[in-house]
Amino acid sequence: MGVEHSLASATPDVDVAVVGAGISGIGMAAHMQMLCPDRSYAIFERREAIGGTWDLFRYPGVRSDSDMHTLGFVFEPWRHEKSIADGPSILEYLNRIADERGIRPNIRFGTKVVSADWDSAAGLWRLVSEDAAGARRASTARFLYLGSGYYDYDEPYEAEIPGKADFAGTIVHPQFWPRDLDYAGKRVVVIGSGATAVTIVPAMAQQAAQVTMLQRTPTWYASRPARDAFANTLRKFLPEKAAYAITRFKNIRLQNFFYNRARTRPDKVKEFLTRRLKEMLGDKYDAKAFTPPYNPWEQRLCLVPDADMFEAIKAGKAEVVTDRIAKIDGTGIQLESGKHLDADVIVTATGLKLAMAGKIALAMDGEPIDLSDHYYYKAVMFSNLPNLAAVFGYLNASWTLRADLNAEYVCKLLNRMRETGRQVATPVLSDAGALTFDDVFDFSSGYLQRGKHLQPKSATDMRWRLSQDYVRDRKFMKSDPVEDGVLQLSDPGATASMADPLREAAE
Repeated sequence: MGVEHSLASATPDVDVAVVGAGISGIGMAAHMQMLCPDRSYAIFERREAIGGTWDLFRYPGVRSDSDMHTLGFVFEPWRHEKSIADGPSILEYLNRIADERGIRPNIRFGTKVVSADWDSAAGLWRLVSEDAAGARRASTARFLYLGSGYYDYDEPYEAEIPGKADFAGTIVHPQFWPRDLDYAGKRVVVIGSGATAVTIVPAMAQQAAQVTMLQRTPTWYASRPARDAFANTLRKFLPEKAAYAITRFKNIRLQNFFYNRARTRPDKVKEFLTRRLKEMLGDKYDAKAFTPPYNPWEQRLCLVPDADMFEAIKAGKAEVVTDRIAKIDGTGIQLESGKHLDADVIVTATGLKLAMAGKIALAMDGEPIDLSDHYYYKAVMFSNLPNLAAVFGYLNASWTLRADLNAEYVCKLLNRMRETGRQVATPVLSDAGALTFDDVFDFSSGYLQRGKHLQPKSATDMRWRLSQDYVRDRKFMKSDPVEDGVLQLSDPGATASMADPLREAAE
């Protein structure tokens, strides 16, 4: 029935090109094999291994900052006792999925997608990829799925600190940790107070003589056991999948409740978190070091599993100093207060640098695409851009929750396109002025504020929104039809003259 609508068009090399073999890419491949196994795909992975972030980051103690019952996929139970998992365990999980489900043969390792140009007449993406030697190759795909994350793999954020060249010791950034760094018995200063710093400090404190976390602004912390007793008990009495599903449901609801509570009753949550900090730190509690000038969840709440950082502080192996840096000198860091921190190793845990679409040069019929000119569509696609989807994880919950939702949606869309015989799917926004803009990036985190200008737009309307409420999103994505009056399915050539109202308004 649908075939009669189809026009002759170029046959692509693969139905779906997936960029990145990390959580998002592996999740999309698994969903395709479960939900639309008759469609072909290829994963373009610039590195030589699966894992993305978890293969890149090798700093001491690297671990998840979400529990693995939500950072794990909806379709694959997390089997380890520890629900706050270390990097190697997460890599093992991803590699096992890739091997057990036959995904690995579809991964093109050492292949970086340089550009992607939508050809409206042919109804496909024309990709140019590059190998490690710089050799380029052209390929085509009907649909492009970006699972490349949201930060720059090549260049971290480096705060401007005078005097770096004068330091006689070693300065490292967590994103590019030297494999041979010896810090045993040395004095270490970790600049920063985010999730990375909170992970590194207790891990390095096990071998270093002393570790100082130097922060300009305090962070809100929450602690929980690395092992989930509830999940481990359930597994003794229930089948693995059932125990996983119940634990996942419980953790999602609890996290959602706590986030909403922090937004609606911040004083109550501040009081609760402060009381817990005092209990864990005892006489080592310092209000200046642990009282942020913002409310909980105005920045991402930092998880401290098993209170490990607080235990290191109580043991005298670590300390927190709240001050501003005047300069780095030959022997450490001179602070504006006049205090000097002696150091042999300085770790600049100063954050990430955001990058959209894996820094791929996106274009439509040769015209460059700037994603910030477009609105998110159902947090999956983008206004007036055909056959393009991406994953931008939740800021207040696990990345994988969004990756699962998006992969499932795209598979439903691919199946609907197959049923109707249409090859092009475009979320059409004809009047951007009718939307009410909403800043979903109202978190005060530095990395988000620095990269805000790169982000696609978001509105109050759920169809044009990057929502931060997984529970609501899940219900909406389940109930809202693929053909919702906004998404248009068409034949190749139909989008060639489609105007972008946002671009026109900007001009």
